[in-house]
Amino acid sequence: MNVVDRAGAIDIMLTFEQLTKTRGDHQILTDITFEARPGRVTGFLGPNGAGKSSTLRILLGLDRPTSGSALVDGKRFATLREPLRSIGAVLDGSGAHRSRTGRAHLRWVARSAGLSNDRVEEMLELVGIAEAGNKRVSTYSLGMGRRLGLAAALLADPAALVLDEPVNGLDPEGIRWIRQFLRDQAEAGRTVLLSSHLLGELAETVDDVVIIREGRIVANGTLDEVTGTHRNLEDAFFSLTAEKSTR
Repeated sequence: MNVVDRAGAIDIMLTFEQLTKTRGDHQILTDITFEARPGRVTGFLGPNGAGKSSTLRILLGLDRPTSGSALVDGKRFATLREPLRSIGAVLDGSGAHRSRTGRAHLRWVARSAGLSNDRVEEMLELVGIAEAGNKRVSTYSLGMGRRLGLAAALLADPAALVLDEPVNGLDPEGIRWIRQFLRDQAEAGRTVLLSSHLLGELAETVDDVVIIREGRIVANGTLDEVTGTHRNLEDAFFSLTAEKSTR
């Protein structure tokens, strides 16, 4: 499963194999199967309630599947020896306590991973919030909070990034920055998996597309393959998700 690039770093594949999740009588996910590969940005699309967040939570060990698997480099998240070095994730904002400064939050995360404060300063610079590092997170704008979350996710130099709605609520400048940031991460060899409902923006960012509807995969392929004969990704998405349930 490991692929070593020219720099000697390990690339990581994220694999979902017949992932199923039920809660009581409710079927949340059914046979979810797809891959997110190194050096590519994979967009995970679906209407609200389609199962995107449930899928990502299972991948990150925050929930358990009823059957099937969600694997990081062929392993369950809970069994990874150094999880922060394998995968960085931002599922809900920055994850920082609002009374802390951005710098203090990153130093706390760094200590948990055995990293130096120098790495904290590198990440603050990378995401463009070094000047705000000593401000309390409660004073951060939504965009600054997103950048802080990305800095924390990247602290241990993970081979994969998983982001849930990374541009939600951002202004055009913030969206443009995130887009280029994600492309840069993929070009550096990282595996990037992101969920989003902003279809036009996603089409400017992704290489591969997975569309989920009512807990089932309805499309999986490159951007061109999924778009197919449709004018754009938005048309393809609505055509695929507007169909009646197969249940």
